[in-house]
Amino acid sequence: MTAAVRRRPVAAADRRRAARWATLAGLLVTLVALLISPATPASAHAVLTSTSPTASSVVSGAPAEVVLTFSEGVRKVPGKIRVIAPDGSRADRGEPRFSGAVVTIPVDASGARGTYLVSYRVISADSHPVSGAFTYSVGAPSTPPTDSGTDNRANPVVENAVKVIKYVGYLGLLLLVGPALVLAALWPRRLSRRGPARLAWAGLGLLVVATLAELWLQVPYTAGGGLFDVTGSGLGDVLGSTYGVTHLVRLGLLAAAVFLLRPLFAGPVGRTDGIILAILAGAMLFTWPLAGHAAASPAPAVSVVVDAVHLGSMAVWLGGLVMLAAFLMRRANERELDAILPIWSRWATVAVVALLLAGTVQALIEVATPAALVDTTYGRLLLAKIGLFALVIGVAAYSRSLVRQRTAAGRPGMMRRAVVAELAITAVVLGLTATLVQTTPARTAANVAGSSDGYFSTTLTSPIYSLQVELDPAERGNNSMHLYAYTGDSQPQPVKEWKATAALPSAGIEPIDIPLLPLTDNHAYGEFSLPAAGQWQVRFTLRTSDIDQATVTATVPIK
Repeated sequence: MTAAVRRRPVAAADRRRAARWATLAGLLVTLVALLISPATPASAHAVLTSTSPTASSVVSGAPAEVVLTFSEGVRKVPGKIRVIAPDGSRADRGEPRFSGAVVTIPVDASGARGTYLVSYRVISADSHPVSGAFTYSVGAPSTPPTDSGTDNRANPVVENAVKVIKYVGYLGLLLLVGPALVLAALWPRRLSRRGPARLAWAGLGLLVVATLAELWLQVPYTAGGGLFDVTGSGLGDVLGSTYGVTHLVRLGLLAAAVFLLRPLFAGPVGRTDGIILAILAGAMLFTWPLAGHAAASPAPAVSVVVDAVHLGSMAVWLGGLVMLAAFLMRRANERELDAILPIWSRWATVAVVALLLAGTVQALIEVATPAALVDTTYGRLLLAKIGLFALVIGVAAYSRSLVRQRTAAGRPGMMRRAVVAELAITAVVLGLTATLVQTTPARTAANVAGSSDGYFSTTLTSPIYSLQVELDPAERGNNSMHLYAYTGDSQPQPVKEWKATAALPSAGIEPIDIPLLPLTDNHAYGEFSLPAAGQWQVRFTLRTSDIDQATVTATVPIK
């Protein structure tokens, strides 16, 4: 009877622990599910600021070249810049020339009269693709030609896969750093290192897989296409870029670290090995900002450093929390916890302060103005991240108070619950971070000349297709619309005929025809003017074959 009574509390405690970890796992699964939900517009981080000839203009004679000017330096995607003549033939001659933010396309100066179509896809300085199209006319406008080339837009599945893989990489980093740090400095000698070692090897494996997957996905992400549209030349272009080199360096540093991690996981290591391991870890942290926003910011040297500090602080803090929740709070005795927790509390405080300082500097650089903080997608995501971070800081302060009152060691259950709460909230923060690095920085979205903060995007579904609608600036006056048609499994859906109308019943405005220009078989573009603000009813009718046709409707708020 006594043994049974003793077993019941232990079993109950095990069930409570399982429930907590199941909750955390559920949050992680939910977050990944949100990340692979229907795609948002492509996160291009350079913006086309001007063209020569000017978009939609009529010039008297055929130009010898077309010039595109972007908001930052761009690189070539082979075969993705085309100029189509009025008769549908290629008007561009030779390879386009890239000089920083300026792209020059040689064209046939003896071209026929009529309307020309320019379509482009390039890679911005922070490794993200930029695509679009515009027309100009020689002599007089004509029916715009159709670009029969491949779609200049990445598959939505690829775009979301990139976000998920980045999240996996962050998760692998903290699962590697946390156990390595705790085993090197805080682990009691009497306890087995097998569990933390397995966790660290799992983190290293996730990091390697995520790095390789990022290199693979970068090919279709930048060049356009599905998950498996990867060619040898495309992979070679990625590996030869700054993005590819930084990822290869990361893999090399991980391989070098393996030789020092093995003895660390077996027992204490010497000071020299610890210093070398710390140097390798610091060098690896710099591979993330060098392949992202930071390298293309207005102050790249500052951005790269604060980005690395931000990422390293996150890995130390969250990785340490995982070790507390999974091992130390369960295995260490009260005397050991009395020695460990004050040291960990000081480390966590330093890491959190570094996170706050680095995050503040990042925000000042990437957001630039208070208005951009609330008027851009990047700014709103950043506000959400700040709100969640404030919440987790409150939980962390509660944990620190337990340590300072010296009650944490004697009441490990209370401390463990606080740590699990921190991990649950920061799991969502990591998801927001993975989305932020794929989102146009607020400084670009808000400050590009001629751009507008207004934007409307939605995905409409019918029995035979799904339609992604992008309207910019979604304001009274001139607007640009991009339409992308997809099948039910997110593959490009060829469309034979596009029709669209816009009406404002509240103001008595009858349906207005929206002229649409097919750029590819699943992508159409339109320029039109809306005379009044209000809730516009926009209808889209797409014919996908001789007999298959469906109509979808969207309510678009126009300011």
